[in-house]
Amino acid sequence: MAIDITKELLALQDLAYKEYTGKVNPVVPQEKVIGIRVPKLRQLAKKLLKEAKTDDTQIRIFMTRLPHKYFEENLLHAILLSEIQDFDQLIEDVERFLPYVEDWGTCDTISPKISAQHTKELEPLAFKWLKDSHPYTIRFGICVFMSYFLGDLFKTKQADAIASIRSDEYYVNMMTAWYFATALAFNYDEVVPYLETQHLDDWTHNKAIQKAVESRRITPEQKAYLKSLRIPAKKSVD
Repeated sequence: MAIDITKELLALQDLAYKEYTGKVNPVVPQEKVIGIRVPKLRQLAKKLLKEAKTDDTQIRIFMTRLPHKYFEENLLHAILLSEIQDFDQLIEDVERFLPYVEDWGTCDTISPKISAQHTKELEPLAFKWLKDSHPYTIRFGICVFMSYFLGDLFKTKQADAIASIRSDEYYVNMMTAWYFATALAFNYDEVVPYLETQHLDDWTHNKAIQKAVESRRITPEQKAYLKSLRIPAKKSVD
Protein backbone atom coordinates (compact mmCIF):
# COMPACT_ATOMS: atom_id res chain seq x y z
CA MET A 1 0.00 0.00 0.00
CA ALA A 2 1.39 3.41 -0.99
CA ILE A 3 2.39 5.76 1.81
CA ASP A 4 0.90 9.27 1.95
CA ILE A 5 4.17 11.03 2.74
CA THR A 6 2.70 14.35 3.86
CA LYS A 7 0.21 12.55 6.11
CA GLU A 8 3.05 10.54 7.62
CA LEU A 9 4.96 13.74 8.33
CA LEU A 10 2.02 15.48 9.97
CA ALA A 11 1.56 12.46 12.25
CA LEU A 12 5.10 13.01 13.58
CA GLN A 13 4.48 16.59 14.71
CA ASP A 14 6.12 17.76 17.93
CA LEU A 15 4.89 21.27 18.77
CA ALA A 16 7.74 21.98 21.19
CA TYR A 17 10.25 21.09 18.50
CA LYS A 18 8.39 23.33 16.04
CA GLU A 19 9.18 26.30 18.27
CA TYR A 20 12.84 25.21 18.53
CA THR A 21 13.11 24.88 14.74
CA GLY A 22 11.92 28.45 14.35
CA LYS A 23 14.77 29.65 16.59
CA VAL A 24 17.62 27.75 14.92
CA ASN A 25 16.39 28.27 11.35
CA PRO A 26 14.65 31.67 11.42
CA VAL A 27 14.51 32.08 7.62
CA VAL A 28 11.79 29.41 7.44
CA PRO A 29 8.27 30.84 7.92
CA GLN A 30 6.61 29.26 10.96
CA GLU A 31 3.53 28.27 8.95
CA LYS A 32 5.77 26.01 6.86
CA VAL A 33 7.20 24.19 9.88
CA ILE A 34 5.49 21.02 11.12
CA GLY A 35 7.95 20.35 13.95
CA ILE A 36 9.67 16.97 13.52
CA ARG A 37 12.90 15.78 15.09
CA VAL A 38 15.54 14.72 12.55
CA PRO A 39 15.82 11.11 13.85
CA LYS A 40 12.08 10.72 13.14
CA LEU A 41 12.60 12.04 9.62
CA ARG A 42 15.43 9.58 9.06
CA GLN A 43 13.22 6.73 10.28
CA LEU A 44 10.54 7.73 7.79
CA ALA A 45 13.15 7.96 5.02
CA LYS A 46 14.32 4.44 5.89
CA LYS A 47 10.72 3.21 5.70
CA LEU A 48 10.21 4.85 2.30
CA LEU A 49 13.49 3.49 0.94
CA LYS A 50 12.57 -0.02 2.08
CA GLU A 51 9.28 0.21 0.20
CA ALA A 52 11.08 1.67 -2.82
CA LYS A 53 13.10 -1.54 -3.26
CA THR A 54 10.00 -3.09 -4.82
CA ASP A 55 8.30 0.08 -6.08
CA ASP A 56 9.88 3.54 -6.05
CA THR A 57 6.87 5.30 -7.57
CA GLN A 58 5.93 7.06 -4.35
CA ILE A 59 9.41 8.50 -3.79
CA ARG A 60 9.70 9.51 -7.45
CA ILE A 61 6.39 11.37 -7.30
CA PHE A 62 7.39 13.08 -4.05
CA MET A 63 10.77 14.18 -5.38
CA THR A 64 9.43 15.60 -8.63
CA ARG A 65 6.40 17.39 -7.16
CA LEU A 66 8.00 20.74 -6.34
CA PRO A 67 7.91 23.05 -4.51
CA HIS A 68 7.01 21.28 -1.29
CA LYS A 69 4.65 22.94 1.19
CA TYR A 70 6.48 22.13 4.41
CA PHE A 71 10.04 22.60 5.64
CA GLU A 72 10.16 18.97 6.77
CA GLU A 73 9.19 17.82 3.29
CA ASN A 74 12.31 19.61 2.06
CA LEU A 75 14.41 18.02 4.81
CA LEU A 76 13.04 14.56 3.98
CA HIS A 77 13.78 15.24 0.33
CA ALA A 78 17.38 16.12 1.22
CA ILE A 79 17.74 12.93 3.28
CA LEU A 80 16.38 10.82 0.42
CA LEU A 81 18.75 12.49 -2.04
CA SER A 82 21.67 11.53 0.18
CA GLU A 83 20.79 7.85 -0.19
CA ILE A 84 20.68 7.71 -4.01
CA GLN A 85 23.20 5.20 -5.36
CA ASP A 86 23.10 6.10 -9.07
CA PHE A 87 25.29 9.18 -9.61
CA ASP A 88 23.58 10.35 -12.80
CA GLN A 89 20.18 10.06 -11.14
CA LEU A 90 21.54 11.88 -8.10
CA ILE A 91 22.72 14.89 -10.11
CA GLU A 92 19.45 15.05 -12.03
CA ASP A 93 17.51 15.06 -8.76
CA VAL A 94 19.85 17.49 -7.01
CA GLU A 95 19.69 20.03 -9.83
CA ARG A 96 15.91 19.77 -9.92
CA PHE A 97 15.72 20.37 -6.16
CA LEU A 98 18.33 23.10 -5.58
CA PRO A 99 16.26 26.02 -6.94
CA TYR A 100 13.64 25.25 -4.26
CA VAL A 101 16.05 25.10 -1.33
CA GLU A 102 15.43 28.17 0.83
CA ASP A 103 17.25 27.50 4.10
CA TRP A 104 20.63 26.36 5.40
CA GLY A 105 19.27 23.28 7.18
CA THR A 106 17.89 21.72 4.01
CA CYS A 107 20.96 22.73 2.00
CA ASP A 108 23.43 21.19 4.43
CA THR A 109 21.42 17.98 4.79
CA ILE A 110 22.07 17.11 1.13
CA SER A 111 25.11 14.91 1.65
CA PRO A 112 25.10 12.08 -0.90
CA LYS A 113 27.25 9.16 0.20
CA ILE A 114 28.08 8.24 -3.38
CA SER A 115 29.67 11.62 -4.16
CA ALA A 116 33.06 10.60 -2.75
CA GLN A 117 33.29 7.96 -5.49
CA HIS A 118 32.66 10.49 -8.29
CA THR A 119 34.81 13.51 -7.48
CA LYS A 120 36.05 13.79 -11.10
CA GLU A 121 32.50 14.29 -12.36
CA LEU A 122 31.47 16.30 -9.29
CA GLU A 123 34.17 18.99 -9.43
CA PRO A 124 32.97 20.83 -12.59
CA LEU A 125 29.41 20.70 -11.28
CA ALA A 126 30.50 22.30 -8.01
CA PHE A 127 32.24 25.09 -9.93
CA LYS A 128 29.02 25.64 -11.87
CA TRP A 129 26.96 25.82 -8.66
CA LEU A 130 29.30 28.48 -7.27
CA LYS A 131 28.35 30.73 -10.19
CA ASP A 132 24.60 30.33 -9.73
CA SER A 133 22.41 33.29 -8.75
CA HIS A 134 20.48 31.31 -6.11
CA PRO A 135 22.22 31.70 -2.71
CA TYR A 136 21.58 28.15 -1.49
CA THR A 137 22.87 26.67 -4.74
CA ILE A 138 26.06 28.68 -4.16
CA ARG A 139 26.16 27.50 -0.55
CA PHE A 140 25.74 23.90 -1.70
CA GLY A 141 28.63 24.28 -4.15
CA ILE A 142 30.88 25.57 -1.36
CA CYS A 143 29.75 22.73 0.89
CA VAL A 144 30.64 20.19 -1.82
CA PHE A 145 34.18 21.54 -2.02
CA MET A 146 34.46 21.52 1.77
CA SER A 147 33.13 17.96 2.06
CA TYR A 148 34.95 16.19 -0.77
CA PHE A 149 37.89 18.30 -1.98
CA LEU A 150 40.12 19.05 0.98
CA GLY A 151 43.31 17.16 1.76
CA ASP A 152 44.75 15.39 -1.29
CA LEU A 153 42.01 16.67 -3.63
CA PHE A 154 42.50 20.34 -2.72
CA LYS A 155 43.36 22.69 -5.59
CA THR A 156 44.05 26.40 -5.34
CA LYS A 157 41.61 27.06 -8.20
CA GLN A 158 38.84 25.73 -5.94
CA ALA A 159 39.79 28.10 -3.12
CA ASP A 160 40.26 30.92 -5.66
CA ALA A 161 36.70 30.46 -6.92
CA ILE A 162 35.25 30.44 -3.41
CA ALA A 163 37.35 33.41 -2.27
CA SER A 164 36.09 35.43 -5.24
CA ILE A 165 32.44 35.10 -4.19
CA ARG A 166 30.90 38.37 -3.07
CA SER A 167 27.44 38.10 -1.63
CA ASP A 168 25.06 39.99 0.61
CA GLU A 169 23.66 36.66 1.82
CA TYR A 170 24.65 35.76 5.37
CA TYR A 171 24.37 32.01 4.77
CA VAL A 172 26.63 32.18 1.71
CA ASN A 173 29.30 34.16 3.55
CA MET A 174 29.08 31.91 6.59
CA MET A 175 29.65 28.81 4.46
CA THR A 176 32.61 30.52 2.81
CA ALA A 177 34.05 31.18 6.26
CA TRP A 178 33.50 27.55 7.27
CA TYR A 179 35.16 26.38 4.08
CA PHE A 180 38.34 28.35 4.76
CA ALA A 181 38.37 27.45 8.45
CA THR A 182 38.06 23.76 7.58
CA ALA A 183 40.55 24.03 4.72
CA LEU A 184 43.10 25.44 7.16
CA ALA A 185 42.84 22.21 9.16
CA PHE A 186 43.57 20.06 6.10
CA ASN A 187 45.71 22.29 3.86
CA TYR A 188 47.10 24.96 6.15
CA ASP A 189 50.14 25.97 4.10
CA GLU A 190 48.12 26.36 0.88
CA VAL A 191 45.21 28.15 2.53
CA VAL A 192 46.74 30.59 5.02
CA PRO A 193 47.95 32.92 2.19
CA TYR A 194 44.29 33.70 1.42
CA LEU A 195 44.09 35.30 4.84
CA GLU A 196 47.57 36.85 4.74
CA THR A 197 46.67 38.65 1.51
CA GLN A 198 43.05 39.34 2.52
CA HIS A 199 41.36 37.63 -0.43
CA LEU A 200 38.01 37.58 1.43
CA ASP A 201 35.71 40.41 2.43
CA ASP A 202 36.41 41.65 5.96
CA TRP A 203 33.46 39.93 7.68
CA THR A 204 34.11 36.54 6.07
CA HIS A 205 37.85 36.86 6.68
CA ASN A 206 37.36 37.43 10.40
CA LYS A 207 34.66 34.78 10.69
CA ALA A 208 36.94 32.21 9.02
CA ILE A 209 39.64 33.02 11.56
CA GLN A 210 37.15 32.79 14.42
CA LYS A 211 35.97 29.35 13.27
CA ALA A 212 39.54 28.13 12.75
CA VAL A 213 40.59 29.29 16.21
CA GLU A 214 37.64 27.36 17.67
CA SER A 215 38.75 24.17 15.89
CA ARG A 216 40.59 21.40 17.71
CA ARG A 217 42.34 20.52 14.46
CA ILE A 218 44.33 23.78 14.39
CA THR A 219 47.50 23.88 16.50
CA PRO A 220 47.99 26.51 19.25
CA GLU A 221 50.81 28.07 17.23
CA GLN A 222 48.63 28.30 14.14
CA LYS A 223 45.79 29.81 16.17
CA ALA A 224 48.08 32.48 17.58
CA TYR A 225 49.24 33.43 14.08
CA LEU A 226 45.70 33.43 12.69
CA LYS A 227 44.57 35.81 15.44
CA SER A 228 47.27 38.23 14.31
CA LEU A 229 45.68 38.27 10.85
CA ARG A 230 42.31 39.60 12.03
CA ILE A 231 41.16 42.75 10.27
CA PRO A 232 40.33 45.49 12.81
CA ALA A 233 36.86 47.01 12.67
CA LYS A 234 36.83 50.23 10.68
CA LYS A 235 36.33 53.30 12.82
CA SER A 236 33.45 55.50 11.78
CA VAL A 237 34.30 59.03 10.68
CA ASP A 238 32.05 61.79 12.02
